[in-house]
Amino acid sequence: MIRVCSIFSQLLQLFPRVEFQRLVQETKAERHARGFTCWGQFVAMMFCQVGQACTLREICGGLAASEGKLKHLGVSQAPKKSTLSYANQHRPWQLYKKVFETLFGRCAQIAGAQQRRFRFRNPLMSIDGTLIELCSSMYDWAKWQRGKGAAKLHMVLDHDGYLPRFAVITEGKASEVKVARGFHFEPGTIVVFDRGYVDYEWYQRLTDERVFFVTRLRHDAHYRVIQQRPVPPNRNIRKDEVIELGSHWYKEKARYRRIEVWVEARQAIMVLVTNHLAFGSTTIAQIYRERWQIEIFFRYLKQNLRIKTFVGTSANALQIQIWTALIAMLLLKYLQLRSSFGWSLSNLTALLRQQLFAYRDLYAWLDSPFQPPPALEGLHDAQLALEF
Repeated sequence: MIRVCSIFSQLLQLFPRVEFQRLVQETKAERHARGFTCWGQFVAMMFCQVGQACTLREICGGLAASEGKLKHLGVSQAPKKSTLSYANQHRPWQLYKKVFETLFGRCAQIAGAQQRRFRFRNPLMSIDGTLIELCSSMYDWAKWQRGKGAAKLHMVLDHDGYLPRFAVITEGKASEVKVARGFHFEPGTIVVFDRGYVDYEWYQRLTDERVFFVTRLRHDAHYRVIQQRPVPPNRNIRKDEVIELGSHWYKEKARYRRIEVWVEARQAIMVLVTNHLAFGSTTIAQIYRERWQIEIFFRYLKQNLRIKTFVGTSANALQIQIWTALIAMLLLKYLQLRSSFGWSLSNLTALLRQQLFAYRDLYAWLDSPFQPPPALEGLHDAQLALEF
């Protein structure tokens, strides 16, 4: 007889309890806790994301309805709504950030073994932010516009496997470029971002740290052409120039490249600027085109995980729910990379939700999701006995 625990339990086995408890002690998350453990809270919030539970009632009721299957999850019983609400409001969200960072290390090892889109070996990352609109009367701490509230998720996407590398959650009116200044990248990294991150001093700092960037140049930017570089024939590259950024009263020390690219779909010219002087102009254009992957990531995150409706109104509860959504996203990416079946993330999320408490081998199901499970020993003999 094949003996396996539920698929949900096998998912949670990717978070070793000893390691999780060490993170709990580091963040002092269970200080003054009485009965309800941080692991129980984590299981409930992961059920919120993977099981698509929208409210505290659905989380607690869904777990209570599976009371006989919770033992393998490391939970004795389903939490009460008030207990889970209090834990989300008072226990530090930094615990979930550390769990996210630990899981990212495992996912990055698998993603690094996958085939790369580009020939160069430089790490490629995208920076962007997305608004999460909130009710201003319920989330009075989340300032955005007059009469409106919002939180903002600032994120760095690693293009090796398209994994979220790290994130910062702020109120809606926080400046994206100010948050980006706090990000640290290893020398040789290529960072892609849009025109919302215009900061010439930051460009100079990235150049001094030997970090490359590709972005769009604003139409009103001041610059002086130093050199005209040859452009490839029969391509959409119109100009490739070495420039100095800045006006007559202020100039950057470093020199940059200004590249004009013809975009056929828009019938318009897009102007790029980069501090990478060695790559070909077509490679630079393809690198900037890869920035669209972070937009796809945000769209999937909002459509398939619980990041638009929240089970708590405090800043701490919102941070916990967003970090568990990012953890769930890493988990789904990990399963997608491990599987030999051609999963799309949306199909994987939907079918995983339906099979969450099924007793099947997780990785066998991932590779052959539409094959029936193996027959149990003795089942055929029992069927014959019933026929007689």
